[in-house]
Amino acid sequence: MIEQFQAHFDEKFAEQTAIQQAVAPALQKDQSILGIAPTGSGKTLAFTLPLLPKIMPGDGTQLLVLSPSQELAIQTTRVMREWAALIGVSVQSLTGGANLRRQVARLHEHPDVVVGTPGRVLHMLDNRHLKLGHLQTMVVDEADDMLQDDTLAVVEDIERATPLSAQLAFFSATKSPVLDQLSVMFGRDIAVIDVRDQDHSRGPVKHGYLSARTNAQKTATLRRLTSMKDFRALVFFNSTRTLNYAASRLRHEHVAVATLGGRQKQTQREKAMRMFRKRQLKLLLTTDLAARGIDIPKLPAVINFDLPTAVNTYIHRVGRTGRQGEPGLALNFGDDHDIRDLKKLLKDTDYQLVQLYVGENQLTEEKPAKGQQVVSINRQASQHLQKEQLNGKPRTKIDKTFNGFSTPKKRRRKKNRKNKGIRLKHRRQNGDN
Repeated sequence: MIEQFQAHFDEKFAEQTAIQQAVAPALQKDQSILGIAPTGSGKTLAFTLPLLPKIMPGDGTQLLVLSPSQELAIQTTRVMREWAALIGVSVQSLTGGANLRRQVARLHEHPDVVVGTPGRVLHMLDNRHLKLGHLQTMVVDEADDMLQDDTLAVVEDIERATPLSAQLAFFSATKSPVLDQLSVMFGRDIAVIDVRDQDHSRGPVKHGYLSARTNAQKTATLRRLTSMKDFRALVFFNSTRTLNYAASRLRHEHVAVATLGGRQKQTQREKAMRMFRKRQLKLLLTTDLAARGIDIPKLPAVINFDLPTAVNTYIHRVGRTGRQGEPGLALNFGDDHDIRDLKKLLKDTDYQLVQLYVGENQLTEEKPAKGQQVVSINRQASQHLQKEQLNGKPRTKIDKTFNGFSTPKKRRRKKNRKNKGIRLKHRRQNGDN
């Protein structure tokens, strides 16, 4: 590590993590690698610290970093700029959702480092706003996710635009089958550096589940959890439709909540992340893609509103909590059948799921006694839904979609049609007379 970086590193950290120590020699020697380490183990700094000193400021774009989401690209840009400023290196982000003209103008200033999402980077390459003739290294972050489906084709197209001599660096928290084919896919000798067994940066994380069957019951459980002191959580959904439903219900209950994903503008995403990091929000509702790789310091909990269907998905989700030695909590919502399926999914891992109950402003493993005053989330949600159905007053368009209740507008139309029929009948009778 160069002198400028060492002094700054000593101010912020006690020591390097396993992945940072393991990949530095290979990256400094221009060797292509695949680095595998647990979530929260400092993979961004693992490639930032050895690669930035190799750059000659002003010689064009020499380092390209690809990220799967806008949030991760922005986060990586922020980290790299902090260190690049120490040695006069410029860093530019290229993400979808941001102002295209402004990004083009900044590319014409020839930044030394570009961090972006694959789609926007390829767009800039196709339109010749981004030139990679002087590229030294291309980094693919969250490679297990990036090298799948349509994104794989985009990454391959970008790689073909780089010089044959360019170094490739892939980083991932899990090892999927596609990562075994990297040398064949990209025609390079790629060394595998796996430190998952040596890394001890993870803090103690408790894995539990709460009984909740319907979306209404799960949302009521979320609202109940937010009444606990200092409780904050990143909540994962499998679909944006369910996410929007839960967000609508929680906002109506005056819960400090925001969403991440969908068709949001970049400014909206950045605002949500900033408020959540500053503890101004209780819950941040998101999908897997939007939250992939993001770092939220000292995040107390992660909640699976919708249970994952793949082991790697579960690993990535719960990896948002318990980072850098901090304790964490992973909660899963579902009925008995859902939890059985989840346990089968995780049978080859070290995760041990325990059933938890919501008591008076706390989570407990002890099942409440019959006479004990503990709120039943499921009963509360059912009563709430029954009351809504009787009143026929769903609060939002999303509630109508999920609950199927009639609305005041529909009732007015029905009443008008009925009155119109009565008037027509009355006129016919008068005319006959």
